[in-house]
Amino acid sequence: MTKCKKTAAHRQYSSIVTEGDERAPGRAMLRAVGFNDNDFKKSQIGIASTWSMLTPCNMHINKLAEKAVEGVDANGGKGIIFGTITVADGISMGTEGMKYSLVSREVIADSVETVAACEGFDGLVTIGGCDKNMPGCLMAMARLNRPSVFVYGGTIMPGKHKNKDVDIVSVFEAVGEHANKKISDDEFKEIECESIPGPGSCGGMYTANTMASAIEAMGMSLPNSSAQAAISDEKATDCINAGKAVLNLIAKNIRPKDIMTKKAFENAITVATVLGGSTNAVLHLLGIAHSAGVKVSLDDFTRIGKKVPVLADLKPSGRFVMAELVKIGGLMPLMKMLLGKGLLHGDCLTVTGKTVAENLKDVKPYPAGQEVIRPFDNPIKKEGHLVILYGNLAPTGAVAKISGKEGERFEGKARVFDSEEVALTKILDGTVKKGDVIIIRYEGPQGGPGMREMLSPTSAVVGKGLGKDVALITDGRFSGGSHGFVVGHITPEAYVGGPLAIIKNGDPIVIDAKKREITLGISAAEIKRRLKVWKQPKPRYTRGVLSKYAKTVAPASQGAVTDL
Repeated sequence: MTKCKKTAAHRQYSSIVTEGDERAPGRAMLRAVGFNDNDFKKSQIGIASTWSMLTPCNMHINKLAEKAVEGVDANGGKGIIFGTITVADGISMGTEGMKYSLVSREVIADSVETVAACEGFDGLVTIGGCDKNMPGCLMAMARLNRPSVFVYGGTIMPGKHKNKDVDIVSVFEAVGEHANKKISDDEFKEIECESIPGPGSCGGMYTANTMASAIEAMGMSLPNSSAQAAISDEKATDCINAGKAVLNLIAKNIRPKDIMTKKAFENAITVATVLGGSTNAVLHLLGIAHSAGVKVSLDDFTRIGKKVPVLADLKPSGRFVMAELVKIGGLMPLMKMLLGKGLLHGDCLTVTGKTVAENLKDVKPYPAGQEVIRPFDNPIKKEGHLVILYGNLAPTGAVAKISGKEGERFEGKARVFDSEEVALTKILDGTVKKGDVIIIRYEGPQGGPGMREMLSPTSAVVGKGLGKDVALITDGRFSGGSHGFVVGHITPEAYVGGPLAIIKNGDPIVIDAKKREITLGISAAEIKRRLKVWKQPKPRYTRGVLSKYAKTVAPASQGAVTDL
């Protein structure tokens, strides 16, 4: 075989590892996995699969990856499936294992980048299900900057209990209800058995559905990829179309950084806001923006939140599950509503090769009488629910999720816990009372390490009937399923000497969402005195993944990235 004199544009990367006499060993290995002579002339597309039988969120993704290969191969490319990890947040929640959850985002990003760069893929299709898959895949795609499409694995269908839709958060809240003797042992077991009926990501506007919607709004998924059931003909077709789309991106030389602009991130923030999405969107969009080299800060969420209402009546604080949004047409009619109000940048490029406005041109409005998405003149909340707070308790920022149902101001006395486990025990046994501000500290990115989600404590609070009567503050983070008066991502975190570290039981605390302030009611002199005598705890891990993570991770206010 003669050496290739000129690299074809559609094989910019794969030609390096497959062309020329000296690459015969590589071709020999690829023949063993199914390549033939013609395949060495095609664009090689890596299909990153997050399949795992660990969790219903990802248990079907191997089949979706095969559909993506089908789409690539049918349109003149060569698809190659490779794997990356996932962890099951819902299973590890409330345990020491949850410290690995946010870490998995970095492992996914690093592994996808590693395989794609090593093997010379010309383009990527990544398929994610559980929460950290999505930002992890997007971070890798941004770093590599090769033509890429993200596919969301799709939402789970709801379970049914007493003719009501139930999901994973129903089970977490049932823990509190059972502890408070509001439900019987038998009903508790029924909810456990009925809430997760099959494959797909958690069914409310929790982190998975929030991030899928934000990524579609950003332009990195095909239209309506975010609003399809996991097990559906539409999702299978979405994967086939993604395989075709990535080849079109290669032909047009459209790369992630052409799509993931500042205006595209503003579109993503807008959609996460109007849907009432997870606080994790703040952390993940900051992380993705860092990988893309785009300047996004906490203050962008405030700026956008002041003009964007919450219109979606979706769980956890609303009535409906994601499957109901799917039924009425998904995300695109909502995006068209936002575009019509001048709240989206219609000129942003997307993975279709067209702009947002072009994608939305022929989209029909939601059917009359639907109640999932409110009109602009009757919003759930007039301003955004993702409220960025500052103050002497969070000098560099904190993130609150204020739906409006829990009020906009909370004043109470601190009840301090140095770990999630202790806090949960004291919530369930009745130690936590009306008027308390629960403090859960040393759970930040460095101090945890890993910044665990506090779904178990927040769900226990709601299950105990204290959702409007107590607040919860942490340097950890929250599941998209958390609701109530909750404030997370406190920075600086306690482990590095943030003010959270020196709070004592009984200290007065005020959370004011209107003023966007979080205040510890003691003097500056007293704060200074306490900080002077405070001593940093010893690290909880000195070897392995968590130790490495703690030594490299940036603050939550900067996306908790590990390559800052």
